[in-house]
Amino acid sequence: MTKTMSANLYTTFVLRCTDPKKVFIKTLDGRLISYGDAFELAGRLANVLRDKTVLPGDRVAVQVEKSPEALIFYLACLRAGAIYLPLNTAYTLAELEYFIGDAEPRLVVCAPGSSSALQPLASKLANSIVVTLDAAGQGSLMDLAKAASSDFADISSSPDDIAAILYTSGTTGRSKGAMLTHRNLGSNAETLASSWKFSENDVLLHALPIFHTHGLFVATNIALMSGASLLLMPKFDPSIIRDQLPHATVMMGVPTFYTRLLQEKWLSKETVANLRLFVSGSAPLLADTHREWCARTGHAILERYGMTETNMITSNPYEGERVPGSVGVPLPGVEVLVVHPDAGNALATDEVGMVEVRGPNVFKGYWRMPEKTKAEFRGDGFFITGDLGKINARGYLSIVGRGKDLVITGGYNVYPKEVETEIDEIDGVVESAVIGVPHPDFGEGVTAIVVKGPGCSIDERAIMKALDNRLAKFKLPKKVIFVDDLPRNAMGKVLKNTLRQRYEGIYSR
Repeated sequence: MTKTMSANLYTTFVLRCTDPKKVFIKTLDGRLISYGDAFELAGRLANVLRDKTVLPGDRVAVQVEKSPEALIFYLACLRAGAIYLPLNTAYTLAELEYFIGDAEPRLVVCAPGSSSALQPLASKLANSIVVTLDAAGQGSLMDLAKAASSDFADISSSPDDIAAILYTSGTTGRSKGAMLTHRNLGSNAETLASSWKFSENDVLLHALPIFHTHGLFVATNIALMSGASLLLMPKFDPSIIRDQLPHATVMMGVPTFYTRLLQEKWLSKETVANLRLFVSGSAPLLADTHREWCARTGHAILERYGMTETNMITSNPYEGERVPGSVGVPLPGVEVLVVHPDAGNALATDEVGMVEVRGPNVFKGYWRMPEKTKAEFRGDGFFITGDLGKINARGYLSIVGRGKDLVITGGYNVYPKEVETEIDEIDGVVESAVIGVPHPDFGEGVTAIVVKGPGCSIDERAIMKALDNRLAKFKLPKKVIFVDDLPRNAMGKVLKNTLRQRYEGIYSR
């Protein structure tokens, strides 16, 4: 195993490994994969990449189910200097056609059942190859690895070499590929591991998907950076979580994980006695969820804030007050500003504006979109996140919403988060989403989509009455619509664009 000094993130992981025999991945069926075993397999897979003429800088697209082998293949791509391109397993063939056509991967790794459909897409590219990997860690990729040598001379990468491309969700316009460098990923993993006090004694309960920043770069990279173990679950399942909690020290999840676990009668201080930390991200955590979790378990959830383009930006403190409804303070080495969306000047304490960030965590730019990249950066290097937020006197950042979610009604600005917070406080309301819908008189009508609890008889009139003395008149919803569930993406974010499309004609005359 070659330990060359370079900025290659894989090299950093190897150098951080103090005991190759230490367990890296534990699976539910009892498999134990040591760090040494993982590095050896990464060498075999890196040789497969080389044998398939994947050169440094070539893209490798991966749409597979979660498995130890899938995670180790990510390490192999780092070793070989290839650019790792994870793709959501829910993407349709039409969506994949765009991603593959845009990224032009040299190699496509997919589930065996998808191979025949993806072959024609790959055949449109020069020398592109399709191999398979299933949820059990089997397939043509692993067949090739078995015959390959584990000895591989790691590619010496520079800090600014691209390690991965992650495509944004594309709620407006076509999806953009965020180019993340070895420095971006390495610096953020090191900062988070330090800030959250990770060590080789930790066992991270990993129930997140691995095609997203949260499960791949936050959870996995932190474990590798600190020598911790991963308790790998194929997906989130409350009954399995219950069985595995005694074996873990940390759990990371999206807010939906916590709201679903709060519905379980078994959840108590006793059932989480072995845990030292619960982390939430990828979508806003309701303050009520934060408080209820603390009351039931004795743990204050640590909420943090990040995005595909920046990795993690802020975090509530490990030691110190974790404020419900806040995403904490900037991570070490990261600068955060709240500015006027148009003028760009920094705003005063508690004023709502555009969140901007600068630091080693911020991505290199959008793949093959130089003009879009230029438009999203200020001249001084700050990246315009598109999120609206405010910073209080203690330096804690609160996210109000997305800039595109801002509702302009009768010339007044309404921030959805403010209205949602008030609605969510009403007895009987589980959660809400506030959107702007075209209105003939006001331009946009403030519209509340509400999920109420089982057996709750609350109606629109009751909602409006409860809000009457809490919000200015122009902020009050013009309509309240009740639904069973809010539409969400794979990471639990509410799809407000879907809601806007669904209800765009409700105010038509």
